[in-house]
Amino acid sequence: MAKIIRTGALTGTVSEEVRVECETTNGLPAMIIVGLPNKSIDESKERVRSALSNSGLQFPKKRITMNLAPADLPKFGSSFDLPLAISILQQSKQIDINTSDCMFFGELSLNGDIRPIKGILSHLLMSKSKGVKKVYIPYLNSPAASLVEGLEIYSFKTLGELVEVINEVKPYFDSKQSSTYFEQSSIIQPREIVEFDDIHGQEQAKRCMQIVAAGGHNIIMSGPPGTGKSMLAKALVSVLPGMTKNEIIEATNLHSIAGIVGGGQIVNSRPVRTPHHTSSHISIIGGGRNPLPGEISLAHRGVLFLDEMPEYTRQVLETLRQPLEDRKIHIARSEGRVTFPADFMLVATQNPCPCGYFGDNLKECTCTPHMINQYGRKISGPLLDRIDLAVTVSRVDNRKLIENSKRTKTSTRELRKSINDARKIQELRFGSTEKLNSSMSNRDIGKHALIRQDAMDLFDKAATQLRLSSRSYIKVIRVSRTIADLESSASIEQKHIAEALQYRFKDR
Repeated sequence: MAKIIRTGALTGTVSEEVRVECETTNGLPAMIIVGLPNKSIDESKERVRSALSNSGLQFPKKRITMNLAPADLPKFGSSFDLPLAISILQQSKQIDINTSDCMFFGELSLNGDIRPIKGILSHLLMSKSKGVKKVYIPYLNSPAASLVEGLEIYSFKTLGELVEVINEVKPYFDSKQSSTYFEQSSIIQPREIVEFDDIHGQEQAKRCMQIVAAGGHNIIMSGPPGTGKSMLAKALVSVLPGMTKNEIIEATNLHSIAGIVGGGQIVNSRPVRTPHHTSSHISIIGGGRNPLPGEISLAHRGVLFLDEMPEYTRQVLETLRQPLEDRKIHIARSEGRVTFPADFMLVATQNPCPCGYFGDNLKECTCTPHMINQYGRKISGPLLDRIDLAVTVSRVDNRKLIENSKRTKTSTRELRKSINDARKIQELRFGSTEKLNSSMSNRDIGKHALIRQDAMDLFDKAATQLRLSSRSYIKVIRVSRTIADLESSASIEQKHIAEALQYRFKDR
């Protein structure tokens, strides 16, 4: 009778339950794996054989048939090694365990060590949804696994230790760690530490970044080289609120699936992704034969920074249109469809022309009118329509830089406090810390915008004169709502509408 071990297969960011069926028959010794495995799973036969032998266990000298059900679900990765080995051990009666409420995940080395795997959080969340009580995982995956509650998690370093615990040769040592994992095993995104206190002048740009951080909006900054656009983008992270536990789980899982963090590391700071302008559209949106998250998904709950946006290819820029609208990306391939989350803040910069000095008061622009016009048209109108704020970052006089270094009007501490207060208002409004003003639907606007009549009259006149599209019209309301929240105003007033309109991207 075939023995069944439960495990999971990754499909995008979701784990699907897989049942490993094992049957041994008389015949020439061989191990056959069926059920749509890829090359990595087919090679697990040799890893399992060596791991069993080097762990003091017997590999049956029979014909072993392994089926991964459902057979029509594509399966890849090395996480099937441990369930395959456990299935063989159970079939050959070397272990005796009721596996109906258990799941196994892990990669085996040739000497029997259990190595960490990618996407452990997806597997654990699936196990929890299936009503599983016990999950057996690699020891190095236990820090990340500590984020998931409601499961009995058993972690092991070697296959021999796991078998000894199952056979009750020795008791299981509970190595469950405390919440110090959030600090000790976390990975901080490598980046230069910049705060708004380090930026002198540019008060209007700082105000825009305050609105961006408070409402989760997208922004594009335009200006000559060396005016502080990149510093403003880097300083944005210093005023963003900390991540919630759900956001930590989402970010850690995506980085784990992409192979950026180790099996036991936790991403507990907001991710900042800065892809180079030569990056392909696949690396930006994700994909591949076995689809992996791209830069927009790795920036989920964080910031995607595109420096000199017009230098990116048109194909890359146009792929951002749907994620900016839906906050997720759908990838269709011949072998199936996957969906990755992509809820990020887009921070982009651009020069006003190819040489960068059009409109500058110190250096003369060397570009022709045709070159300036073509450079500006590299970013399409529909894409710009999805960017909430646009601000010009002008050059600051060198003397003022020295004077401002002694006294900064806008401090990081003040910005952080006002942003946190505005976020708390939105949390009460939407009943969630994950939904912000930037993602308000038309229904939300009708319920929560609360625009005063005089402000509405002003807005209607401005919308008619400026010929705002429907998307731009809604966008101005969202930004106005955030400005009102920063002032703790229950309703949107004329001054909020007027300020939001001034951050609108000017027509070419």
